[in-house]
Amino acid sequence: MTDSASGSTSGPTLLAPSANLDLNPQQIKQFELNRLRAKAAQREKEASASTSTAINGNNKRPLTATNTSPTAPGKPKGPQKLARDRRLGTYIEYDLSKMANTKGGFLLQDDTEVDEDAVRREKQRERERMQQALEPPVFLDKGKNPQCGECGSIDVDQTFRKVFGCLVCKKCQNEKPEKYSLLTKTECKEDYLLTDPELRDHEAMPHLLKANPHHSTYANMMLFLRCQVEAFAWKKWGSAEALDAEWERREKEKKKKKNKKFEEGLRELRRRTKGTVWQRRRDEDHVHTYSPVHNGKQMCTNCGFTMEVEEL
Repeated sequence: MTDSASGSTSGPTLLAPSANLDLNPQQIKQFELNRLRAKAAQREKEASASTSTAINGNNKRPLTATNTSPTAPGKPKGPQKLARDRRLGTYIEYDLSKMANTKGGFLLQDDTEVDEDAVRREKQRERERMQQALEPPVFLDKGKNPQCGECGSIDVDQTFRKVFGCLVCKKCQNEKPEKYSLLTKTECKEDYLLTDPELRDHEAMPHLLKANPHHSTYANMMLFLRCQVEAFAWKKWGSAEALDAEWERREKEKKKKKNKKFEEGLRELRRRTKGTVWQRRRDEDHVHTYSPVHNGKQMCTNCGFTMEVEEL
């Protein structure tokens, strides 16, 4: 029904105004407008309901109704680029698949100039390092494998073989520490009287570098094989007895210098102490002998001390 006073509809079904009702032209016009609006709203509601419930020949919903798939007809093919998020601020997008690792702490794009020879040399050096890190193969024929010089075992320590050129197994290293133990650089300098230039010569004195156990920022530790150090020392000093004699001579010189320095310090201390005590005693025992008063002053004839005197 339609309220003629307010001009609003109370339901979808509208009735024509009765001929018995006494309506003016303005009320009749408002009535017709409300009826047309109600019919248009009812037609839109029926159209939306029929679209949502309609089915096709395969008993499925039509694609045009609810299909929002990116592969639907009319959609562009291929991967769609995501829109940039403005909340991230200013940034640069890199395609990591088009970059090359130059081993220099940074990445280069393909459109930039890359030194192909340098990259090839770096790859070759990396392959060589990998080959050096690998242990040599073991042959079925025992005679073809490197053997320990002490027991003949083929279980040779590869570190000793590569660094020191010594074929020895772990078992013989533990059983003969007087020959195969490792010495530090300080021990080589103090016990075998070797110098820094001699120890840094890798061809004459091969050494193994290890991280310093005291602190990671300290210099690397240099470890030497005892038998090689002794052979070099015997060649330098002539024999073990000559090395012992040189060590004793240096110890005596060191002790003599230490004693001489101590005596010089003691003499200097005595001199300073004696001079101070002598001066203090002299000042205490001194008696001033003043000269006659001259211009209101008297002066000691021995030490030159001056004193003002008032004349009466």
